[in-house]
Amino acid sequence: MTEEPPPWQPPWVRASKAGWPVASSVLVAVAQTVGTSAAARHQAGRLPLDAFGYLLLLLGPALLVFRQRRPVAVVVGTTAVTVAYLFAGYPYGPVFISLVVAVCVAVQRGHRRAAWACAGAFYTAHLLISYVLPADWVRGPDSRPTGWQELGVAAWLLLVIAVAEILRFRAERIEAVRAAAEQAQRRRIDEERLRMARELHDILAHSISLIHVQAGVALELLDSRPEQARTALTTIKAASKEALGEVRQVLGTLRGPDAAAPRSPAPGLDRLDELAQQARQAGLAVAVRSRGTARPLPQGLDLTAFRIVQEALTNVIRHSAARSADVLLEWSPEGLAVQVEDPGPAGAGEPGGSGSGLIGMRERVSAAGGTLEAGPRAEGGFRVRAWLPTAAPGGPAPSGGPAGGEDA
Repeated sequence: MTEEPPPWQPPWVRASKAGWPVASSVLVAVAQTVGTSAAARHQAGRLPLDAFGYLLLLLGPALLVFRQRRPVAVVVGTTAVTVAYLFAGYPYGPVFISLVVAVCVAVQRGHRRAAWACAGAFYTAHLLISYVLPADWVRGPDSRPTGWQELGVAAWLLLVIAVAEILRFRAERIEAVRAAAEQAQRRRIDEERLRMARELHDILAHSISLIHVQAGVALELLDSRPEQARTALTTIKAASKEALGEVRQVLGTLRGPDAAAPRSPAPGLDRLDELAQQARQAGLAVAVRSRGTARPLPQGLDLTAFRIVQEALTNVIRHSAARSADVLLEWSPEGLAVQVEDPGPAGAGEPGGSGSGLIGMRERVSAAGGTLEAGPRAEGGFRVRAWLPTAAPGGPAPSGGPAGGEDA
């Protein structure tokens, strides 16, 4: 899978991002040199800044130019430069800015061990310079820091590490939230794509099956019984018109939120009689029965129940030699059981279809929180039974569910 190209950005934005490491390094260099020069006026016991001292003050910021590409090398280099500056006995001041930036960048880039090791090495070297090395080894008169200065260095170092870790944690949280949002967006897109594929499959499979059957009837009766052939052609025209309207409605949602609103409501169980009549015109006698007290269903659940019956009847027309089918709706307080069965025998192809229709039905039922059973009956034929819960999750198990439903 190829990576997506980065989004287009204006040239000045790209230039500012590319030039930021250099510009920020220049700012650090100015702060270190100017700030340390000012602080040196109040540190008579330290060695005055000379050419080598200014070189060390500029070397650390120069290394920061490469901090994004080589964070470990930069944090090691700035640590060495800072230790060398202290060993030389030059005045204290904002000379530590380079080390602070290098440590923070190394932690944010995932090199925590290197950053912690360099911070520990710096403080160890500072202790050696202050209390262990002989006085004549360290340049400058009275170069050893006082106790308050030593405490300030320790507090400063702990603060730098804490800030670096806080920035790292914040960056990781932002990245985790962004990744979760992208994953959720991809999941929504995949679910919408599957929903569209199921809708198109159910619409086209049903309509094309009716058109195929009626076209065969029209061809057989065109010469001997032209009036019956005309009826078959009229059925083909009506089925194709309905299919085109539903396909146009589904594809309209793909054009985005500015697409025109659907001109007709989504199909539901109120169109079962129309669906049965279409099947009868294709030569399949359909009986629709209902048990229990019918009630309105949410639009999505109503559409799911309708598509299950539609797909099951389409499979009977296409893959069974049966000329009759039975549709049973079993209503209960917990939900609705939808059952479609035919007496068989199986016709051309596998019973119940090639598999894509059953997969689509299972996906629909699963999305509604229900279950689906489909397979041959013991007495012959094929049965599809779906359980669509309407009660709140965690309610009692329905007595009329797929596993324990009564055969019609």
